[in-house]
Amino acid sequence: MRVIKAQDILNAVKRLAIEANYSLPEDVANAFEKAIQKEESIVGKEVLNQILLNAKLAKEESMAYCQDTGVAVVFVDIGQEVSIFDGYIEDAINEGIRQAYTEGYLRASIVEDPVFERKNTKDNTPAIVHYRIVKGDKIKITIAPKGAGSENTSRLAMLKPADGYEGLKNFVIETVRLAGPNACPPMTVGVGIGGNFELCALLAKRALLRKLGERNQNALARKIEEELLEEVNKVGWGPMGFGGRVTAVDVKVEMHPCHIASLPVAVNIQCHANRHAEIEL
Repeated sequence: MRVIKAQDILNAVKRLAIEANYSLPEDVANAFEKAIQKEESIVGKEVLNQILLNAKLAKEESMAYCQDTGVAVVFVDIGQEVSIFDGYIEDAINEGIRQAYTEGYLRASIVEDPVFERKNTKDNTPAIVHYRIVKGDKIKITIAPKGAGSENTSRLAMLKPADGYEGLKNFVIETVRLAGPNACPPMTVGVGIGGNFELCALLAKRALLRKLGERNQNALARKIEEELLEEVNKVGWGPMGFGGRVTAVDVKVEMHPCHIASLPVAVNIQCHANRHAEIEL
């Protein structure tokens, strides 16, 4: 059994939360570079160039890439041979988020009561944490700040099996069409297929963590990714909704077996600020 201190988790979360908000991942920046070559719209090309310039300045000046520093979504893969020492893991995660958002001058966007008073917690806690027990003696932590613009355009449908692939495809395309400029394209589209109501949504969000341009190893999922990306870009929203060929830089699909009477489909849209950072302890 390997022992990991809660303080080490806190420190890692703090560092990752700041890094994710300041620095756009290399694969995302590369995808925008390629998008400039594909985009035919003059305005669209200019938007993409401005996005890359913004990313460069944010990293150089150590400031937030986007003012909406989002909900702190944390994915934690815990090896079954790990023991957490000297503290509760979720307390450590939330304290790391609190310190990062306070000391890193990141916008606090979380309200305690989602319906009535909506009082800001002032430090962006609590985080939304997804745990998964895996083999081994390590902990992998991934932080993916998620802004409200793209999150609010995401959708889930419990389709009928008879709707089939065409129904699934139409739902994804309709979701992108309805999202429009509100999702701050060029977007990355995470698609969860199968499982049940709650797992389907989580699959769609986890799909966004994969590197852009990286295809699913499952042949069927890979085929769906390629076809959906082509169809989504026919919608024509283009960079920031000004029109063009590049509405999405990628589509990511994750699948899971489901009930014979169900066909759950979730679409989690990520804006151009596709931020994430990870570490293995």
